[in-house]
Amino acid sequence: MKSGFVAVVGRANAGKSTLINVLVGEKVAIVSPKPQTTRDRILGVLTTNDYQIAFVDTPGIYKADNLLNSVMQKTTADASQDVDLILFTMDAHEGISDTDKKLLLKYSKSKIPTVLVLTKTDIMPESLLIAELKELASEGLEVVPVSARKNKNIKELIKVILSKLPEGEKLFSEDIVSDRSVKFMVSEIMREKILLKFDKEIPHGVAIIINKFFLRDNQTTYEVNLDIICEKPNHKAILIGKGGKAIKEVSSFARQDMEKLLGKKVFLTTYIKVKEDWRNSAGLMKEYGYSQENP
Repeated sequence: MKSGFVAVVGRANAGKSTLINVLVGEKVAIVSPKPQTTRDRILGVLTTNDYQIAFVDTPGIYKADNLLNSVMQKTTADASQDVDLILFTMDAHEGISDTDKKLLLKYSKSKIPTVLVLTKTDIMPESLLIAELKELASEGLEVVPVSARKNKNIKELIKVILSKLPEGEKLFSEDIVSDRSVKFMVSEIMREKILLKFDKEIPHGVAIIINKFFLRDNQTTYEVNLDIICEKPNHKAILIGKGGKAIKEVSSFARQDMEKLLGKKVFLTTYIKVKEDWRNSAGLMKEYGYSQENP
């Protein structure tokens, strides 16, 4: 059977996490329209009788402006080293920039086989798509245009991936779809809802810390107690909202998705705490799970 690791890399907001979720057939990574949504290396595993593909989701590539972002960029660089194939994702519906070309050249010239995946083609004019496919193909790269949202050309992409992977044994047992714990996914659901609810800087300065996570004795309800860490007192006020409306709303949305994940009721308790400039504190980052030594 075919098996191997496939790193999915690209600029911030290129649609990497959405693509992996569709490829795997399960939600293994949170998704939002904002850059910096993915902070960690997350594995999504697709298993059939004939092959097993371990997709490595990575933080988006962009210029780091704080210590957390620097760690995230190192995570992406490290994740793209020890793999069998790189999928370089590019959202080109507004045109291919010079930055896109430079990054693409960097990966295509590496020792690891690279396939260019053109994402979000469902929102691209056909004339632009054809022109960009011609331009990219002229560089000698294999290009696969897809729309994860519309499930367009996903089967073709899998065929291309399999053509690049070696024969081998299964890397994981058949029931594994991610290397991340359920507890981690619960914290990510909370962060995802904050990303979707709030604008601009606030979501990017938020970390989620799980204090309690256990199944009650009745075996029907999970107890989830967590801290939402933000960077400024005014951010805390916005997260809480007038009369606590904002935090109640975002917690309600998060609880619904947690219940879908866990298959049981969830009793969710949230606290909001301020840790100023935590994204530039090595100590706090390590405490919150963003270690420089082991990102």
